[in-house]
Amino acid sequence: MSFDPMDIKYMQRALQLAALGRGKVSPNPMVGCVIVHQNQIIGEGYHQVYGGPHAEVNAVNAIKDPSLLSQATVYVTLEPCAHFGKTPPCADLLVKHKVKKVMIAATDSNPLVGGKGIEKLKLADIEVELGVLNDEARSLNRRFFNQIERNRPYVILKWAETQDGFIARKDFDSKWISNPQARQLVHKWRAEEDAIMVGTRTAQHDNPKLNVRDWKGKNPLRIVIDKYLKLEPQLSLFDQTQPTICYNLIKTSQKENLDYVKLEEGELIPQILADLHKRKVQSVIIEGGAVLLQKFINDELWDEARVFTGQSIFKEGIASPRLNIAPSEQVDILGDTLSIYYNQ
Repeated sequence: MSFDPMDIKYMQRALQLAALGRGKVSPNPMVGCVIVHQNQIIGEGYHQVYGGPHAEVNAVNAIKDPSLLSQATVYVTLEPCAHFGKTPPCADLLVKHKVKKVMIAATDSNPLVGGKGIEKLKLADIEVELGVLNDEARSLNRRFFNQIERNRPYVILKWAETQDGFIARKDFDSKWISNPQARQLVHKWRAEEDAIMVGTRTAQHDNPKLNVRDWKGKNPLRIVIDKYLKLEPQLSLFDQTQPTICYNLIKTSQKENLDYVKLEEGELIPQILADLHKRKVQSVIIEGGAVLLQKFINDELWDEARVFTGQSIFKEGIASPRLNIAPSEQVDILGDTLSIYYNQ
């Protein structure tokens, strides 16, 4: 289907606005809204924070003359909600103001919405058009759609490797394969995703904090797998400074900011992803080590991989994980190479 260039332009603006909510609205989707009257934007907004007003509300509130809404076209990146959640239904708001037309990029696959917002608009004799920049809208909210449609978080694998394909030295030391700019980018990613996970060896040898230091943003939920609870309690992961889950085979207990969750013997990763889904964790970065990363790859339980290739050569050490596909994108990070892969 072909769309008018102006419709594409306004929806592109709505998508730009939606992206401003990255890392702030989960488990809700990122949504942007642009309201146009006689080829002029008269109001725009986006979902800024979880629990706060939705994009349509912010866009309507930005309009100086609400009487123009009855002759206006609303561009929204996701189907307006039709249910009461943290806020009232946005579809009702648009019906109340009797807007002329609503252009929707992507329909909502959430069963609570699932076409009900569109139905409300049509029953109120509001013209509705679907699908303008649908692919772009779904890509922007791929974490949200993944959670609903696949019943698990969006899984991002991340590691740095040397020129000769090692993720760490033989003694598990991995400092510093990537450059400072690459490491700063990793902290930006941490602020944008819900959770971050490491295995036992990475926790033991690297003693990572898994927080956000070189960027401004929220700390992710920390996750560590420690089957038999052999990790020392003095490690940074257990300092109770930010929410942390330790998945194990021994016990379930709770302290402030530290949950121990007992799993059943057998395949652990599907159990972990199912538990995170119940907790409404929309995305998780897997930071290591090599065995854990390769397990996600072998089990086809990953969606995206971000791999830095640094300048150093180790000659021997712990081999990096292997992906049997070509990267979708490669970016130079001041001499390091960032390769991005998508699991189709």
